[in-house]
Amino acid sequence: MQRMTEQATPAAALPEGLFADDAGCPRCRWCQATPLYRRYHDTEWGFPVADDRRLFEKLCLEGFQSGLSWLTILNKREGFRAAFANFDAEQMAAFDAHDVERLVADAAIVRHRGKIASTLNNARRVLELRSEFGSLAHYAWRYEPAAADRPARITSEVARTLSTSAASMAMSKDLKKRGWTFVGPTTVYAFMQAMGLVNDHLEDCHARALALQARAEFVVPRG
Repeated sequence: MQRMTEQATPAAALPEGLFADDAGCPRCRWCQATPLYRRYHDTEWGFPVADDRRLFEKLCLEGFQSGLSWLTILNKREGFRAAFANFDAEQMAAFDAHDVERLVADAAIVRHRGKIASTLNNARRVLELRSEFGSLAHYAWRYEPAAADRPARITSEVARTLSTSAASMAMSKDLKKRGWTFVGPTTVYAFMQAMGLVNDHLEDCHARALALQARAEFVVPRG
């Protein structure tokens, strides 16, 4: 991946939905709050992922994010990783009722019993899915939308409408049929944004071109 360049951009010249850091580098405004948020935006969000553990982590955390801010989840991500065996589905599938009580008492994560139980259920479901498709990555990338089904330009106005899509509704419906929980169309669309199935960086965000380049170099997983 090419080195990120931070070219000075006058704040007054930026389109709606962007902000510039001290060096003038334009970014999507939603990541403005903290350096951690900006690193996530710059290096993860919208960049393609093929690793099953990372994909499962992203899908689980999007489920935990429901009703909360993503920054809350991001700030607790290391706590989630420690609590859930680094999102190793095989290990998580063996968690029992004692583990549920341990997790409910763990202040390093979001202590929502329903979401915790859902995450452990989904660990078992991902093992079933792997037996059919070979990997979670192969399954997920089957839902990458065609270019014709995506907006021609991601402006701030367009971005405000992007909370579900035909692809996220289809994946959500299929996952639910397979016994997954906390995988509604909005959660699935957020997962698709996070793992690079779609690139929703605004047009003039400096990370958009980097994510596009990463996708061009990416080899889509096959079964």
